[in-house]
Amino acid sequence: MTATSQNQTEAGRCLRCRNARCSAACAVHTDVPAVMGLYKEGKFEEAAAILFNNNPFAAITSQVCDWSKACYGHCVLNAKKIPVNWHSIEFEIAGEALFHTDIVPGADNGRKVAVIGAGPAGIAAAFLLREAGFSVTVFDANERPGGVLRYGIPEFRLDRKYVDRYEVIMSEGGIVFLGNTVLGKDITVSGLRKDFDAVLIAAGAGIPRKLDIPGEESDKIIYALDYLKNPSDYKLGRKVLVIGGGNVTMDACRTANRNGHDTWVYYRKSFENMPANSREVDEAREEGVKFQLFEVPVEIREGKAVMKNCENVTRPDGRISTKMIDGSEHEVEFDNMLVAISANIDLGVFGDELPEMTETGWPSVDEYQKTSLDNVYVAGDFILGPSTVVDAVASAKKAVRGIISSLSTN
Repeated sequence: MTATSQNQTEAGRCLRCRNARCSAACAVHTDVPAVMGLYKEGKFEEAAAILFNNNPFAAITSQVCDWSKACYGHCVLNAKKIPVNWHSIEFEIAGEALFHTDIVPGADNGRKVAVIGAGPAGIAAAFLLREAGFSVTVFDANERPGGVLRYGIPEFRLDRKYVDRYEVIMSEGGIVFLGNTVLGKDITVSGLRKDFDAVLIAAGAGIPRKLDIPGEESDKIIYALDYLKNPSDYKLGRKVLVIGGGNVTMDACRTANRNGHDTWVYYRKSFENMPANSREVDEAREEGVKFQLFEVPVEIREGKAVMKNCENVTRPDGRISTKMIDGSEHEVEFDNMLVAISANIDLGVFGDELPEMTETGWPSVDEYQKTSLDNVYVAGDFILGPSTVVDAVASAKKAVRGIISSLSTN
């Protein structure tokens, strides 16, 4: 590997801060100064090893992370508005090294762990558990592993060759993958507990949240999570509305737009309030996606969307809320609507015994994300809700620490 001149220049600007804000802002706390030092010395293999051991998905997160909210956005040089493009250097190192990296299984400890879900959290956990000597079987409803990386993020954002490589690493590392396994039907947690020493649920939040408005049952309404799995399966009309403001919204609107549809995003707040990666929002706008802010659908009526205008209101405690404006109803014509407002978890995976739940409907867990069921843990979106790849990896690492601690003492 030879460093690019552009990244060499960027590395030369890095101050390698003793208390690096970029590392602190990263969900997995990547040791940027250490990796940057090795990179500058031309020690690429050592740098890659640090990255992979800390974050097996560094080759992915360096491509799809929202750097403005993490490393890039917290660089000390932001004070001068010249932050270091660390993500570019990370991808240069991790992206190439991934195709020469394998996991080394630890000495067999005689314990078996079932991982439900083959997305970033499930795969990261499987790698770490296998390296600790556990026998690991990963179950997933899809035919191939990858989760959102394969069946959610569009290929124009993430080349599938990287996702395919993780599939190879799993196989060569002795991780058993059982695809086409429907959660709650083919397998349940209660059933797996009989055959495995621990169960980690990393099944993601895969149930699209509905708008809960009259007329939503119209065949013009499609949920973005379903659409993104295989856009070619859907014959969308000319004008497509995409409802939401998160990353799934951006992936859906950019995909529809690239497929030739007149694409509009409707969001009930401002650009500043959008939870989506700001870079993805900017790219969507540059590609020709139109945005209509402070509007929300309240009904689907005779093939049209009834919208209401919204406004931000400052509460007495200083918090800002968004409310609909009475009397602002108006109709918007459309051919199809992609709904991308959030997603929920499928509790059917637990089978006939549910763990203790929080008031908001999520499994109640301890500091290592262990549920009230013996040796049953959760990770990724199944505990975080719709989140980022790097957050999923951080969650997986926490759950694995709990599994290793528990099974090492039992």
